[in-house]
Amino acid sequence: MTRQAVGIILNGVTGRMGANQHLMRSLWAIRQQGGIRAGDTLIWPEPILVGRNAEKLQALSQAHEDLPWSTDLDAVLSDSQYRVYFDAQTTDRRVSSVKKAIAAGKHIYCEKPSATTSREALELYQLAEQAGLKNGVVQDKLWLPGLLQLRYLIDRGFFGKILSVRGEFGYWVFSGEHEPLQRPSWNYRKAEGGGIILDMLCHWRYVVDNLFGNIQSLTCLGANQLPQRWDESGHPYTADCDDAAYATFLTETGVVCQFNSSWCTRVNREDLLTLHVDGTEGSAVAGLRHVKIQPAAATPRAVWNPDIEDPTDYSAQWLPVPPQRVFDNAFKAQWELFLRHVVLDEPFRWTLKEGAKGVQLAELGMESWRKRAWVDVPDL
Repeated sequence: MTRQAVGIILNGVTGRMGANQHLMRSLWAIRQQGGIRAGDTLIWPEPILVGRNAEKLQALSQAHEDLPWSTDLDAVLSDSQYRVYFDAQTTDRRVSSVKKAIAAGKHIYCEKPSATTSREALELYQLAEQAGLKNGVVQDKLWLPGLLQLRYLIDRGFFGKILSVRGEFGYWVFSGEHEPLQRPSWNYRKAEGGGIILDMLCHWRYVVDNLFGNIQSLTCLGANQLPQRWDESGHPYTADCDDAAYATFLTETGVVCQFNSSWCTRVNREDLLTLHVDGTEGSAVAGLRHVKIQPAAATPRAVWNPDIEDPTDYSAQWLPVPPQRVFDNAFKAQWELFLRHVVLDEPFRWTLKEGAKGVQLAELGMESWRKRAWVDVPDL
């Protein structure tokens, strides 16, 4: 078996997503499983940890068998042993660093949003393509067990004609005044790339496009519901961007998709993200890991009578979908596909252009909010 080592620059790895999902649960997990076996080839990731905080980098390195680390991005980019550049920094730092990596001839993989504007996001894609570099953007939710099972139901024709989708996402993010905040404070600062529209509509773009048809138009209402928050040091600051968004998307196939996204809601559902899909032949409710269904032939007759206590246990009328296989971590699954793309030139369609589409939808969502109107989604 031929061993193919792939040097990977992990920039911004000290953040929550970079450390937990991309290092620990993806690249480190790939090494722990013995690499990626593809025919006679063994793909072996060789990451270097890069960031601005030497103390945090050193601690991460020591926790992972002394992986190399550096605070000097330029020096690492000049090292030919590293073929791939990955960016998990705050959004406002991403464009300049990715451009540097493209100029250094590195293949590009990065978190979303890939930029704060669709113009910059599309420019990154064009620069990478012109340089002949492989490129991709994280679209992790497509590999969640719940959404993979939903995809299975769609492919099997379970729903018949899909009519509508209701997406509910979010939870209460503490302001930081009395309880520690559980999301970084930059998420609520507009100048640092914060805001739930920019964050979550990028996700909903690829979820809807891939499952229910390309989005043709939308309407979106944002809200700044907690305008004061406290940062990691306990200092109050003005949270000047949207922390809730209520959007409706219309797809090319006529499916109406309503998505509520909020960091100011208390959860009374089975998961932090649920998708309720209704079709002529059946309905399903998908969470992150599990799916329940109600086929047309098993749909009970509901009767509206508000004058008596309702004796029906509606939840009990739904059937769980048994998993068809063991599902891997969603981030790890996409990392494996991208590394196979780099080494074996296997197809990988989740390029930086797909990332630009997500940023475009966020921009259009903000335009809709500003105009209080439906807006069309042009080709990018």
